[in-house]
Amino acid sequence: MTSPTSDALLGPAEIRELAAALGVRPTKQRGQNFVIDANTVRRIVRTAEVRPDDVVVEVGPGLGSLTLGLLETADRVVAVEIDDVLASALPATVAARMPQRADRFSLVHSDAMQVRELPGPPPTALVANLPYNVAVPVLLHMLDTFPTIERTLVMVQAEVADRLAAPPGSKVYGVPSVKANWYADVKRAGSIGRNVFWPAPNVDSGLVSLTRRAEPISTTVRKSDVFAAVDAAFAQRRKTLRAALAGWAGSAAAAEAALVAAGVSPQARGESLTVEEFVRIAENRGEASGADTRNARRYRPETAETAETAENTETAESAESATENEESTQP
Repeated sequence: MTSPTSDALLGPAEIRELAAALGVRPTKQRGQNFVIDANTVRRIVRTAEVRPDDVVVEVGPGLGSLTLGLLETADRVVAVEIDDVLASALPATVAARMPQRADRFSLVHSDAMQVRELPGPPPTALVANLPYNVAVPVLLHMLDTFPTIERTLVMVQAEVADRLAAPPGSKVYGVPSVKANWYADVKRAGSIGRNVFWPAPNVDSGLVSLTRRAEPISTTVRKSDVFAAVDAAFAQRRKTLRAALAGWAGSAAAAEAALVAAGVSPQARGESLTVEEFVRIAENRGEASGADTRNARRYRPETAETAETAENTETAESAESATENEESTQP
């Protein structure tokens, strides 16, 4: 593999020149806050543990800051870009800045949520600076659609990073935490300051690392059945699972029967459960309709209820909805 030139990455001046030439004015709607620091780009690539044989998919490449950094190390990079102007310009940027690697780059001009296949070999890694307003849905979609993705590193709003990596029992543990853990082991991988972006966002950023489970979770029900239980449990976060899952199960008594059959206290709250416990609950939903509710009423938890009542947090979709304080960033 031919090594790229040492000055191939984009700096502040190059980013501004490119934006001016393209007539691009960074917009909050699409999270166009571009990474202008080459050291940050290399840090992301290093933290992602990108290997020379990796096929990396990148979502939201913007002007190409991270794209070029990935091409320095990976075998191939496939970038998914929704913006017409940015998508049309990126191949030329790669060819100009890193001509010896241009044949290793592919562009998919599409909404990432609509992508079902990618050109070339199957992707082995996802490395992206995700637009904050769609970060969790895009992350989950890519992990679900491309099971060959073994390692992921995403940069998202710090608050969202905390939610994704939160353990059971945490106040910020919620729908994003559980659903991400369905696919992978998740951990925080660092913080990113505001000064590495142009224009600087109003929020801090965080890195989240996901390593796909060696073996998928074994279950007799569909993923959608499990996720429906997760959504129901956190839609009414302050309620006990017996109450929160009543609509999902058909009644409070049916919910209690399913919980008891799964070995979960009906008085517990969603924030205390692992993804495996949600799987058992979903598997026992059928038990609820024919369960002897007298047995359910005889359930006694081994320990007193200690789950702390947490403030309401959003589901994967609402957590990622654009709010006044939630900006997104792109390279």
